[in-house]
Amino acid sequence: MSEQPRTVALLGATGSIGTQTLDVLRRERETLTLDAISGGQRVDELIAIAREFSVSRIGVMDAAAAKAVLDELPHADVVVGAEGLGNLAASSDIVLNAVLGFAGLPVTLSALEHGRRLALANKESLIAAAPLVDRVRSVSGAGEIVPVDSEHCAIYQSLAGSAHEVGYPDVRRLLVTASGGPFRGRRAEDLTRVTKQDALNHPTWQMGAKITIDSSTLMNKGLEVLEASALFGIEVDRVDVVVHPQSVVHSMVEFVDGTTMAQLSMPDMRLPIAYALGRPVRFDHAWGSIDFSTALTLTFEPPDREAFPALDLAYAAGRRGGAAPAWLSAANEVAVEAFLAEEIRWCDIVAVVADVLTDYEDDSLGSLEALRDNDARARAKARERITRLRT
Repeated sequence: MSEQPRTVALLGATGSIGTQTLDVLRRERETLTLDAISGGQRVDELIAIAREFSVSRIGVMDAAAAKAVLDELPHADVVVGAEGLGNLAASSDIVLNAVLGFAGLPVTLSALEHGRRLALANKESLIAAAPLVDRVRSVSGAGEIVPVDSEHCAIYQSLAGSAHEVGYPDVRRLLVTASGGPFRGRRAEDLTRVTKQDALNHPTWQMGAKITIDSSTLMNKGLEVLEASALFGIEVDRVDVVVHPQSVVHSMVEFVDGTTMAQLSMPDMRLPIAYALGRPVRFDHAWGSIDFSTALTLTFEPPDREAFPALDLAYAAGRRGGAAPAWLSAANEVAVEAFLAEEIRWCDIVAVVADVLTDYEDDSLGSLEALRDNDARARAKARERITRLRT
């Protein structure tokens, strides 16, 4: 007798990760059933997904979107806002959290609290709320996190070489790889004149605008360092960044005996998505497989920290702990939004974040309310800095 398909809640279904997850689900209809979805502004796409997969549980961000869905799908069970997304995350076997930014936090907490597998593609919620997430993860019966980011999925798989499940004393360091983004090799003085189009022109990955800009500043790698530290319980100074332009080695784990384990594949986000959904089974689709019959050159180099100071800001926030990573993430979100709106220059993004962090005072982050307060204060201070830059 065959096993019942596992149910999947895909929250953030209309974004880049969501779209690629749907591709995986189309090929795994016998093993995975999509039973809940959510989306932001692309309501027509959300409705189309609900029809294709016969999904009745749908999350939206406001009442207008809820009305639009119900006009087309009158029998749908529609929930609204962050609380609604948390409810959707409570009952599926697997919750893929691809909600953009800080709004993904209720999904993360709810999935873990209800013992669900959390396929995590929302790095900001874990980074900003690491103390709160750790508290939930420490409770007996909490759900597991399987990372969807290609770098953290690579580390997750490579850590299978460890003899330990906590703390990893036999691991010397985690090595997070970076493509280097569109400005690799540029000097700091050359980056004062780059345009929005320049920054959105990523050499390897097709991603959403926000993460593409983060890649151009290397803030995405700083955030990934913080995420790796929180996810695997390894202090931030045991996580290093190495630039690897080919994006074939997705990250590595160096053990104390000198062994380095890595996960290699051609760039294709469907691979880590499928791994997170299928684990311990590996689906037979070979996304990103490497053709070793042709020449393949892999190169590695250290990041230029002078040209890309976002990295050092992230390490400083990680060492400080508490709500400092939340301030970093929140200020960065606001600065990137301002850059995309052409209100500030590219080089102002990290300058705004650095300026905001000078106002941070230590906070151990004891509650969700404290996190929301810190997030709001960091965003307000970032907007103040941006207003000053524009006048």
